[in-house]
Amino acid sequence: MRKNIMRTAKEKEEIVKEYLEGGISTRAIAEKYETNQKVFNTWLKNYREYGIEGLISKTGKKKGGTKGQGKKTKTELEKLKYDLLKKEIEVARLKKGYMVKGVGAQKEYVTTFDENTK
Repeated sequence: MRKNIMRTAKEKEEIVKEYLEGGISTRAIAEKYETNQKVFNTWLKNYREYGIEGLISKTGKKKGGTKGQGKKTKTELEKLKYDLLKKEIEVARLKKGYMVKGVGAQKEYVTTFDENTK
């Protein structure tokens, strides 16, 4: 298995133009440039529909991403709102007759009503 080759839109355009100008098959052109035939067919389709703009890679860094920024610190008001929400959920569970003990895989739902009172 070979490593993926990241090609620029200009390189992709040259490969597609070579296919369109010559009498070579998509399989042969894909083998020549060491790419997958389905990938080449996608380039060809995008080039025919959108021109060179269709060959621009959409993978990679995105604008406005949060990767590498760390967690946002919560303000005191946000912390209080979060605690209040947790308490409201706990009250709602108690009204329904159960509570949660533990976390994650050890989470257990325990009924709070006696069997005699049901």
